[in-house]
Amino acid sequence: MRRRLISSTLAVVLVVIAVFGVSLVVVETRTISSSAQERVTSEAVRLAGIVDSRLISDERINAEILRDVAGVDNDRYALIEIPGRAPIEIGSRPGGDVIRATAGGEEGERVTVEEPRTAVTQEVGRTLLIIGAVALLAIVAAVLLAVRQANRLASPLTDLAETAERLGSGDPRPRHKRYGVPELDRVADVLDGSAERIGRMLTAERRLAADASHQLRTPLTALSMRLEEITVTDDLDTVKEEATIALAQVERLTDVVERLLTNSRDPRTGSAVSFDLDEVIKQQLEEWRPAYRSAGRAIVSSGKRHLQAVGTPGAVAQVLAALIENSLMHGGGTVALRTRVTGTQTVVEVTDNGPGVPADLGARIFERTISGHNSTGIGLAVARDLAEADGGRLEMLQTKPPVFGLFLSRTPPQKRDGGDGGETVR
Repeated sequence: MRRRLISSTLAVVLVVIAVFGVSLVVVETRTISSSAQERVTSEAVRLAGIVDSRLISDERINAEILRDVAGVDNDRYALIEIPGRAPIEIGSRPGGDVIRATAGGEEGERVTVEEPRTAVTQEVGRTLLIIGAVALLAIVAAVLLAVRQANRLASPLTDLAETAERLGSGDPRPRHKRYGVPELDRVADVLDGSAERIGRMLTAERRLAADASHQLRTPLTALSMRLEEITVTDDLDTVKEEATIALAQVERLTDVVERLLTNSRDPRTGSAVSFDLDEVIKQQLEEWRPAYRSAGRAIVSSGKRHLQAVGTPGAVAQVLAALIENSLMHGGGTVALRTRVTGTQTVVEVTDNGPGVPADLGARIFERTISGHNSTGIGLAVARDLAEADGGRLEMLQTKPPVFGLFLSRTPPQKRDGGDGGETVR
């Protein structure tokens, strides 16, 4: 492209120089020739006038006197023909092509002045040389301007091509570079916008992969433990019970996958409904008790019963699972889930008897990749996102001992047989 721009610009300049240069040469040549002819004619008329005046005053007329009086240039030749006298010649008669002019006097004399045309040719040559020098300077200037303009247009296109290539190779970083050319800047804006969209898409995909890996790991581990218990027991009732629990866990896994996919498409999309919080807590206790028994620890729940909350049951279950797993991995002693009511919200607190969260991590515990025990640092961040997606929130209420609080919108309690909504330990 750079070569084409230079060639096209140079071609235009050459055409302009050719058209105007040839016209200027023709005009200057004619002007110089006409000026030379007028000069010779003027010299002949002037010399004829001098001869007339000397004839009238009966003064001597010869070549030396006329040369001194008339000041005839040595480059010119003059022939004076006076009736009844010998012709008088001034200067040497030039050979070749000449410029000639003849003038007559009142006494019948005839004056002829000649000048070699070489003087005109030399002057025309000098003019052509000047025109040629100006044309050469114009061509050089045109080439320099063409190169600069070509670089100004070609370099941005090269940059844009490199940006497009980087996008194709998976590097979505926008360059935010502009070139002062509206059309090129528009292309740069589009590429930067595409880079930002691709970057968001790649981030969402990587986040979905990390979240799915983290969220599915624990349920799959629990499910495998249930299946192992089925394989080692001969009690049909135990098999049926474990199989029923395993099927419920599979359904929750399906809900987790759907929830992750929904959040990856649009984290603002919620499916909040009013649900029984007791059922979700009961599911989590059943799911995690085998893991806690294996670790020699216990998990219990207490607080108000028959609470209705607004949210997505599967998402709330995953938030509680993240908190319970966090206590299993990093906490100590018995893990307690306690439900209570504050204002228009239902709160589920998860606490243990472990050492708690370091002071320097307390304010950043919900950030991704933040962990005090070399774990992934994803679980609590995902749990917070799930809680906020349904209008709730997840907070750390206390660092030592650690107390996490899940706040959900509350709905009025429903009457149940034998339930008074009082404090109960399960």
